[in-house]
Amino acid sequence: MDTRIGWREWLVLPALEIPGIKAKIDTGARTSSLHAFFVETSSAQGVEIVRFGVHPLQYRNDVACLCQAPLKERRIVTDSGGHREERLVIESCIRLGGLERSIELTLTNRDSMKFRMLLGRSALQTLEAVVDPRHSYLTGKSLKKEYLKGLNV
Repeated sequence: MDTRIGWREWLVLPALEIPGIKAKIDTGARTSSLHAFFVETSSAQGVEIVRFGVHPLQYRNDVACLCQAPLKERRIVTDSGGHREERLVIESCIRLGGLERSIELTLTNRDSMKFRMLLGRSALQTLEAVVDPRHSYLTGKSLKKEYLKGLNV
């Protein structure tokens, strides 16, 4: 049975230690993308590792998560404005309501965008989720207050 989600939802990225991020559910985007304000790669024991910083809350650059994950690949992505850029791709677990799945994420700077994360079609297929564009936050309440409380901000 498919899970019904709204056009925007709060989700958790437990493997990246991001306890909450608001995502726009974007059926027009094939891949999911995550805001990264810096990205650097290194190699450890023959595995390429990506270190990156995430400001998970829009308009809050004082709140940051430092993350790392194995690099899955580099991919050319065309953004909504038609611009092509090479992005680093990682795989990470997401938790959305009661669902937990591994999805691909491209890393890009989304400072100028309203949402720090886009959840694209490939992830939606993995989640077996159906988008109800009339509603928001069908999988649960905002994680912002709990997030800030946990950070003592």
